[in-house]
Amino acid sequence: MTAKSNNLSLFDLSMIVVSLVIGMGIFRNPASVAATSGNSTIFFLVWTVGGLIALCGALTYAEIGLRLPAMGGYYKIFAACYHPAVGFTVNALILVSNAASLAVVALIGADYVSDLLYGKPSGDFFNTTIAILAVAIFFCVNLMGLKTSSRTQNVLIIIKVGLVLLLIATLFKGVIIEPHGYEESSPIFTLKNNSPFSLFLISLIPVCFSYGGYQQTINFGSEVRSTRILPKGIFIGIFIVISLYLLINLAYIQTIGYDKMKNASAIGSLLCEAWFGKNGGKVFDGLMFLSVLAYVNILLMSNPRVMFAMSVDKVFPKIFSYRSPKTHALVAGLTTFSLITIIITFYGKGVDNILNFTMFLDSVGMSTSAATIFILRRRRQNQELITGNWNKFTPILASFFVFSYFMVAVGVIIKDPWAALTGVGLLFILLMIYYFAYYKRED
Repeated sequence: MTAKSNNLSLFDLSMIVVSLVIGMGIFRNPASVAATSGNSTIFFLVWTVGGLIALCGALTYAEIGLRLPAMGGYYKIFAACYHPAVGFTVNALILVSNAASLAVVALIGADYVSDLLYGKPSGDFFNTTIAILAVAIFFCVNLMGLKTSSRTQNVLIIIKVGLVLLLIATLFKGVIIEPHGYEESSPIFTLKNNSPFSLFLISLIPVCFSYGGYQQTINFGSEVRSTRILPKGIFIGIFIVISLYLLINLAYIQTIGYDKMKNASAIGSLLCEAWFGKNGGKVFDGLMFLSVLAYVNILLMSNPRVMFAMSVDKVFPKIFSYRSPKTHALVAGLTTFSLITIIITFYGKGVDNILNFTMFLDSVGMSTSAATIFILRRRRQNQELITGNWNKFTPILASFFVFSYFMVAVGVIIKDPWAALTGVGLLFILLMIYYFAYYKRED
């Protein structure tokens, strides 16, 4: 089998986009958005605008990936268009936060396994064991190479999308399901006490993060069968996501009701009940654990590629650029990222408390990474690969995307200034580490 046949097809790449975006959030975030949006009009508007922003971002990153096709592309665009210090600072923090996020999600997934098997939460030992086992299994899968891990991801995401479609199909059931509980500590915003614009901006924060993740697709830029399928894969993937998100939100409103779903617990489980009655909760547990497995695998696929690119640029140790001669797996990066994740699992769900600052950092990262399109265009980088008129309006779309995520960052500052300050502080610390550890080091 040739090396080229082991690379990603258009279908593989599209499924990677879907996997990077559809996580666990769509099964709970709409309840929070309903609580902050004030009315159903703003609720649907914010999900629609969020989808439009994601589409603009997808087209922007599609051209970025085409102009700079590289393994670990999300690091490369910062390093090539700004400075290696920026690439190191942003991506080092993303690597740590991704490992922490993966650990927390794996532990939450263990909760669903416990509920599925025993009907109640289990102890820390059970949760930690299940979480580590999930990481270990997909560590082994990724050691077998990109083709094996991408095929595994395809199976997981097809099952997951099928279950999402089942939840959407409650639109045709014509039933109403009452929520079983609410997150009492979460506030409810009303138009009476807030302006429509402020409600829209606050609601846009969780919506944009529900749509986020597709920008990491460019980490696979040098591993596609043809560079030209990169924009197609990103566009197809994000179009699938937008369609599913809008339809499942319509199903939530019709099956639960806009007012009743505000801060309701486990709204995805309620849609399962429309089909399976009292057993709906068990089906939902299985759905959520599949979501966890898909998330574990895709992060183990993506993050070692960033470490590889940083190693090639000598801002990470040389060992991270090592690839298995047989499978081309990124052994050092995969092992390190998996071990960091496993270590963090021992700290339990409390890790989730330190992840809020990533909302601000991701907004800054998305806006600044998308802005590299203007630099790459000015340099006319890989201009020969740009054919057709599909990117005719990319500068306008990119400008809208950059402005939108800048406004999301402003929204985070308004909502939680301490999280934004923490994020800026961590970026500054990593910048100092780069300066003292790498900038003055002789090659």
